[in-house]
Amino acid sequence: MSMTKRNQGGEFDQNQWSFETNSNNEYDDGFHDAYGDGGDERLQGDIENTDKPWKPLSRVFPIKTSIIVPYRILIFTRLIVLGFFLHWRIVNPNNNAIWLWLMSIVCEVWFAFSWILDQIPKLCPINRSTDLEVLREKFDLPSSSNPTGRSDLPGVDFFVSTADPEKEPPLTTANTILSILAVDYPVEKVACYISDDGGALLTFEAMAEACCFADLWVPFCKKHNIEPRNPDAYFNLKGDPTKGKTRTDFVKDRRKVKREYEEFKVRINGLPDAIRRRSEAFNAREEMTLLKHLRESGADPMEHPKVQKATWMADGTHWHGTWSNAAKEHSKGDHAGVLQVMLKPPSYDPITGNSEDQLVDFTGVDIRLPMFVYVSREKRPGYDHNKKAGAMNCLVRASAILSNGPFILNLDCDHYINNCRAIREGMCFMMDQGGEDICYIQFPQRFEGIDPSDRYANHNTVFFDGNMRALDGLQGPVYVGTGCMFRRFALYAFDPPNPAKMTVAKENETQPLTTSDFDPDLDVNLLPKRFGNSTMLAESIPVAEFQGRPIADHPDIKFGRPPGALRVPRDPLDAVTVAEAVSVISCWYEDKTEWGERVGWIYGSVTEDVVTGFRMHNRGWRSVYCITKRDAFRGSAPINLTDRLHQVLRWATGSVEIFFSRNNALLASTKLKFLQRLAYLNVGIYPFTSFFLIVYCFLPAMSLISGQFIVQELNIWFLVYLMIITFCLIGLALLEVRWAGIGLEEWWRNEQFWLISGTSSHFAACIQGLLKVIAGIEISFTLTSKSAGEDEDDIYADLYLVKWTSLMIPPIVIALVNIAALVIAFSRTLFGSGKWNMFIGGAFFASWVLCHLYPFAKGLMGRRRKTPTIVFVWAGLISIIISLLWMALNPGGINALGTTDTNDG
Repeated sequence: MSMTKRNQGGEFDQNQWSFETNSNNEYDDGFHDAYGDGGDERLQGDIENTDKPWKPLSRVFPIKTSIIVPYRILIFTRLIVLGFFLHWRIVNPNNNAIWLWLMSIVCEVWFAFSWILDQIPKLCPINRSTDLEVLREKFDLPSSSNPTGRSDLPGVDFFVSTADPEKEPPLTTANTILSILAVDYPVEKVACYISDDGGALLTFEAMAEACCFADLWVPFCKKHNIEPRNPDAYFNLKGDPTKGKTRTDFVKDRRKVKREYEEFKVRINGLPDAIRRRSEAFNAREEMTLLKHLRESGADPMEHPKVQKATWMADGTHWHGTWSNAAKEHSKGDHAGVLQVMLKPPSYDPITGNSEDQLVDFTGVDIRLPMFVYVSREKRPGYDHNKKAGAMNCLVRASAILSNGPFILNLDCDHYINNCRAIREGMCFMMDQGGEDICYIQFPQRFEGIDPSDRYANHNTVFFDGNMRALDGLQGPVYVGTGCMFRRFALYAFDPPNPAKMTVAKENETQPLTTSDFDPDLDVNLLPKRFGNSTMLAESIPVAEFQGRPIADHPDIKFGRPPGALRVPRDPLDAVTVAEAVSVISCWYEDKTEWGERVGWIYGSVTEDVVTGFRMHNRGWRSVYCITKRDAFRGSAPINLTDRLHQVLRWATGSVEIFFSRNNALLASTKLKFLQRLAYLNVGIYPFTSFFLIVYCFLPAMSLISGQFIVQELNIWFLVYLMIITFCLIGLALLEVRWAGIGLEEWWRNEQFWLISGTSSHFAACIQGLLKVIAGIEISFTLTSKSAGEDEDDIYADLYLVKWTSLMIPPIVIALVNIAALVIAFSRTLFGSGKWNMFIGGAFFASWVLCHLYPFAKGLMGRRRKTPTIVFVWAGLISIIISLLWMALNPGGINALGTTDTNDG
């Protein structure tokens, strides 16, 4: 493969992205000159060794027929019965309460439509498995052509994002970084990048401390096969730590490392105070120097300007990022870019430790550490920095220049690697036959620190183990923001490769692969317009594409790379390369380019993750859902009711934005498959169900107060249809619980929180989204705090905090109105009308609403079951309004009730 660089005139060469083949169908790796003496013979020998049977790296297992067939039958049965039910409801109106009938019909039609969008894409759920032994045999084992056993796996760049060290504690971020540095993957193929969007010196120095501790932690993990490789999670594990350990020095090593980790935590937690004291000392010195200068010059010391309260680094220089006391060019929205290579790229040859260099004897253990880079992008007033999406795009560009791993895995700062081999499992899909059109591997999100009852469905297992597994049987799961391994080439907005077309080009040596083979609409001269004016970045794109291909070790691999192409050491970093990486994180770099519009993470939505994945699927890529036996990643989730509601509000608002944008699935290309289109359409529509859900939750109360029902009389057909629909729903839930592997309690918690969030966060999201579309009012969100509650002795202390938010008003109103309606209707039926059938019908639906709101009511009580005063205020106000409304509508009923009571007395 040959690549020509920018010519002397500064223009891009027309042949810059050409892949050429020689007569032996070997790739001429011009940018690495890979193989040295005898390299051609070794490569040719590997290519010719294709008589071995093909060993797949991954397998697909459809759900058992005994489960999936009844599941599909129930879906279609319920769909048909829903049609008959709605037809009967429309042709049999309740003339005595037409307003009640009409509202219920509108809501039921929408619920049916919403159910179809949610249920139909679940027709084809699948399971997958990987074979790590085959991966090891194919990529890592020594052979005649690879006697040293160098890995032929592609590189992986890890992205970790953080923005505020107060809400995202540096210790949590440091533990995540340590879990990445200790991942079970070839060290020379790993590069870790942290994006500090707050530009805080606290985060910078915490990462420096983490790098120092990694010298001890990473070899310790390798020596004793530690799992998980997050030190905080590991040392807090319950049970016998020696289980499965065979080395006699494990207990001694563990004790030493744990002591060092405790000291490491003390240093991290002491950084804020240390930075403050240091900065005060330097600022005092600067002030004294200025006073001395004024005395020597004869100026009046009382009129001198005050010294800025700067934040100082340990080397006695000003911190380039955000200062503790914000100042011009040193605030969160106005500071220079910072890029620091804290751990340089390791050598390609193992470096073993000994008993003298470290606190622990690492004799025979590879002590190399992966590359680690701290990045804080430049921010200036007047520029839209596009929040997390903008930070991720800066990491894409900087990493392309520094390491250019063909695959990218992004994690939130509180999501650590719980399974050190998870990256290898994801690579089983990317490197398998047909893996060249996979744009990303999405891993499920798993959470720690959630209360055992999972009161607010924080685990979200119905979505992660049900919906996502079902989408895996279509075009692939949606991208959910973290725990996702991307193909870098797909992030550059290219369509998936066409193996048939590539094969034709490859067989004719006079017809090299050019940019038109990847994107017919892209002219090489327009590369700066799409990707910016960095030559190194443009040159890295075809390299990443080539290195991300599966190995062409079998005739069925139509679009692969030759074995051994990735065993060559990469060039060391130099000052020019680092300077180029700094330039691409500047705030002006994206001006007049397609970054955020088409390339990289997509801007314009608070749920940039869903939009980014949608764009890839819309170009014809597919994704894969990888559920590992041991959870791949674990993180934290807000367990407090208020924080949970605000989290859901952010997601729902992003969905509303998607619906009113060009990312609406209705406008997708024909490359998006039909069922996948329905799934993405549901992503944009589901918040609007809140309007109908709120109305439907008030219908039982309206029915009980008015003495009417949604039907004129309880007809036998109404009851039959309702019974069939209910039984189908129960059957679908049981079967879904079975094939998804979730518990009934988890399913019920999900149902409860669906109503809670639907009547609060989803409703507010629709209002905010409409305000943005109609009035242009921008929406701002604050980070969800990752810190625990005030009671450090109780890990669930945050669960009992009661923090008032306006999102609580609709559920409170719904609950109080239904309770009041039950009391009123029961009293009227008992002492007056005696129409128990109508009361029972309304009471059943009111009880259904109240049962779903039980976790919400429990959350309002707090730890000591004390309800906030604001709740009583609202309760009294609503009770008065209901009483006045009932007296205005039915004064005769009140008089009759009073008369009855008097006579009884």
